[in-house]
Parts: sequence; structure tokens; C-alpha cells
Amino acid sequence: MSSLIRRVAVIGAAVALGSVGLVACGSPNDSASSSDNKKVIALLLPESKTTRYEAFDRPIFEKKVKELCSDCTVKYYNADQDENKQSQQMDSAISAGAKVIVLDPVNGAGAGGMVKAGQDAGAKVIAYDRFIKGVDFYMSFDNFTVGKLQAESLVNAMGNKGGFLQLNGAPSDPNAAQFKAGANSVFKKSNVKLLAPAYDNPDWSPENAQKYVTDQLSKFPPSEIKGVYAANDGQAGGVVAALTGGGVAANALPPITGQDAELAAVQRIIAGEQYMTIFKSYFIEANTAAEVAVKLVNKNDPGQTTDFEGVPSFIFDPVVVLKENVKETIVDTGLYTVDQICTPDYADACKAAGLS
Repeated sequence: MSSLIRRVAVIGAAVALGSVGLVACGSPNDSASSSDNKKVIALLLPESKTTRYEAFDRPIFEKKVKELCSDCTVKYYNADQDENKQSQQMDSAISAGAKVIVLDPVNGAGAGGMVKAGQDAGAKVIAYDRFIKGVDFYMSFDNFTVGKLQAESLVNAMGNKGGFLQLNGAPSDPNAAQFKAGANSVFKKSNVKLLAPAYDNPDWSPENAQKYVTDQLSKFPPSEIKGVYAANDGQAGGVVAALTGGGVAANALPPITGQDAELAAVQRIIAGEQYMTIFKSYFIEANTAAEVAVKLVNKNDPGQTTDFEGVPSFIFDPVVVLKENVKETIVDTGLYTVDQICTPDYADACKAAGLS
């Protein structure tokens, strides 16, 4: 896949968010005052359990559209991991007159009908973060590489030996399959051993992850679990809760992977409770989506693309975050400040990591 991809640098691409308030999701929100404005852009996100969508993707996208197009209106919808709800939201976006629809699907494989409905109504449809066949444009990260980087980090941290648990993402999420494929390409060539059948978490939830690992602790003593592949940070948090709840000391946890660079995960990394995460710059992804959406709504050329499975695409590079590079990858890029990371509970860990 990598030969098809025009890589886009992430580090240094961050921009200041400023002060952005978070708004409860469920019903559409206008980012411009005119309800009858013809330049309508719809943003449909899949769920809110993963904190990135409400904390970053949405506000960055809305802010950039407002900056680039004062007479554009953004209609926002969150599906709360409900395919039927998202389908209804697509209908609402079409009824609202959306000329560009940025869609992050709950189920990429089942989203073809929504794409066709949007296109039949005269809208351009951009698949955001998760691939959908037949869209006009697609933008995401090199997801196979994300899985490889996670697995390589875990294997290295385990010393290429011992047993591990594997928690993948939702089967309905096309990215999850790519993460898993990338990770498995590494595990198959390593000497680490899968202790139990890999778990595909149906909704990415930390609660399911915690329950799964708790169940495994009834089959394997904690000392046999030398590492945990968690496909995202939410699940990593569930893994930590299960292991510490099972009697493992916080300073004796095995290496645990993650993804999304959530604030809680960065704090766990500083504290030594989580080994790594993957930062996929919300800044570059959401800003690019907004830029392309504005160009399309104004009937302008969206710019240079690369091909991904026959769809004009924008593909970006993921970044590994470890304790030793938190300042470079997280603080210096503007994702979080030292003050946000180094709350009183993490003051000592931050000082030890040279981050205070």
C-alpha cells in the first residue's frame, strides 16, 4: 500500500486551536448565522466515546471553514456509533442543502448507500479518516503503517519474547482491519506469542477492553502477560484498569500500546503506565478536510491528490509517541501544553521525564 501513498509530514503541521468550547452532539449545529445560506458543508462523525472527535476533529474543522469561508455554514452530526442514526443524519444533511458532505462512517463497508444518496443530490462526498468505496475524495493516515508501528514498538519493548494479548478495533471500522493487518505483519515475523484469540472490540469501548482483559486474568496469571496490543488509547485505558484491578502494581504494568494521543494516554505514558501511542495529527487531517471542502463548495480544484483504491486521496504520516519524545511530538506540535499534561497527579512523573 505504501507505494501508492504520497506522504505528508505531520510534525510541525500543527496550528493553534485557541479557545474552542465543546458542544453536546446529537443535533446539527450551525457555525454561521444564515440558515438559508447555499454554501452548506456537512460534517458527519461516527461516535463520541473516542475523545478526539469532539475535542479536536470537529472544532478544528469548524474553525478552519469559518476562517476560509465567511459565508459557509457547517452542519454537524454525531452518530453515537449507530448506523441507522447516521443514515438519518445523512438525509438531514441532504435536506439542509449540503453541497459537500464530509463523512466519517460508523460502518465503512455499509456506507455506500449514504454516499450514493449524497451524490445523487448533487453533493461531493469526502470519506474522512475511514475509507468508503465510491466517494469523491478520501483522507486519512497510512493505517497499515499505524498497526506496524504499534506492533514494532510492542515487540521491541517485550524484548521479542513472551506472551501478549491483542485488542483490535471494531470490525465495522475499515481502519481497524488495516491496523490489524499492519500489526499482524509484524507479529508473524516475531517471537512473541499470542496468549488468547485476538479480540475485535465491537465499539472500541474501554469498558469492553477492561472486561476482556479481566476475563483473561482468570486464565493467565498476570506474570504471563508480557505485553498488550491495544489498538487505541481508550482500550489501553481499559487494559490498565483491568490489570491494576487484578493486582498488578501501576509501576509493574507490561508495555501497552495505543493510538490517538489522548491526553489521558499521554499522562499514562509519562507515568510509565502505557508504553506508547500513535499521534495522527488532527490538525493536518481536519484542516485539510476543511480546506478541500471549502474549495469544492466554491467549485474550485481541491489540489494535488494520490490514488488510494481508485479514489483521489490525501494520505498523512502517523507518529510514534514515547515517554522520551512527548515534548517533541505532543507539546511542540501544540496538541497539549505542559500544564495540561502535568497536573498535580503527574507532577513528579513529569519532573522525572524532564517535562516540568
